[in-house]
Amino acid sequence: MNIGQYFIEAIESLTSNKLRSGLTILGIVIGVAAVISMMAIGQGAQNSISSSINNIGTNVLFISSGNRNQNVHISNPKPLLLSDVTALSDTSQVPDVVYVTASLRINGNVSAEGQTTSTEVMGVSPAYATVRNLAVADGEFLTEANVTSRSAVAVIGSDVATNLFNTTQDLVGKTIRIQGQQFKVIGVLESKGGGGFGSQDNQILIPITTAQSRLTHRGTANEVDQILVSAVSADKTDAATAEVTAILRSRHKLADGAADDFTILSQSDLLSTASSITGTLTLFLGGVGGISLLVGGIGIMNIMLVSVTERTREIGLRKALGARRRDIRIQFLMESLLLSLLGGAIGVLLAWGISAIIAQVASSSGTAINPVISINAVLLATLFSAAVGLFFGLYPANRASNLQPVEALRAE
Repeated sequence: MNIGQYFIEAIESLTSNKLRSGLTILGIVIGVAAVISMMAIGQGAQNSISSSINNIGTNVLFISSGNRNQNVHISNPKPLLLSDVTALSDTSQVPDVVYVTASLRINGNVSAEGQTTSTEVMGVSPAYATVRNLAVADGEFLTEANVTSRSAVAVIGSDVATNLFNTTQDLVGKTIRIQGQQFKVIGVLESKGGGGFGSQDNQILIPITTAQSRLTHRGTANEVDQILVSAVSADKTDAATAEVTAILRSRHKLADGAADDFTILSQSDLLSTASSITGTLTLFLGGVGGISLLVGGIGIMNIMLVSVTERTREIGLRKALGARRRDIRIQFLMESLLLSLLGGAIGVLLAWGISAIIAQVASSSGTAINPVISINAVLLATLFSAAVGLFFGLYPANRASNLQPVEALRAE
């Protein structure tokens, strides 16, 4: 027989018991849909995190106190200071750096007009807007005059504006309270959206000098939490890192060979770490879906074994009329392959639907995750489902082909 005849006989055999075939296909459908949708969620999360990191700024280096290598012991580590910012701003010493700024983080409740919200308050300087790619939708950003005079002014994110005032319009001149102290709103930031790396819309920016004198008291005067450096260009990031490292090691009086008492991270470092995490997550989610697909394959084997038992006399009759072992084997393999391929096709369609629903739910809840179904994921799931059908159909097919005609004809 040719392939066309095998195919027709397989269709006739499967349609003779539609309910059983449908339930068998359902296992493959669920498995394929789970594999594709889980991988789509993982890819969507990775894209969201990468987008959030790219929105942080251009060619940015993040400098924080302490060494992130836990195996390194540092005696008498020195904090980052505003004087370090001044030193790093000297273009003669760091020619590959174009902007330098610092930030001081303060967590606390913020209230206005009877509303209270929990947000992140950051003490920053005017250059912070340039380094972090921030734009003001209404009003103005912090100025050098605000920093010098330690003004009680604030620039708020769009989420903070909505939570406190239920609007983002006409808020300049409004008053908010941070840790019980009054601050005047001078600007509202443009919305940048949230993501896996956090929302830049849920923050309040105040002059760093005001934060140091009124809202926080650190052990060292003029101490900051983080210094942000913007390199001249992407290909100068490594050179800028080397220059910054040399300046800070000199200022912190670190001996040759001693470990740094600070950590420098670039956007590429953050992207690499995020990609590694989300890649592992995607692999894990795909593995969970793969287990579902294997369960579906076991279902195919079970049904095919039942089919062999029920059709023992048919197999004996075919052999008595001249059917070869190969013909019987191919017939049953074709049936299991059709079950898996049909389940795979329906599973792909179901995965599209699940991904669309997840995207809608994520959007309505404010989560910036848009599942992405790639061609590679579809091909991988489809080919895997076909392989599962063949693998789990091989034993029933061999069992059917090895039946002796006389014994098969005697079967009840």
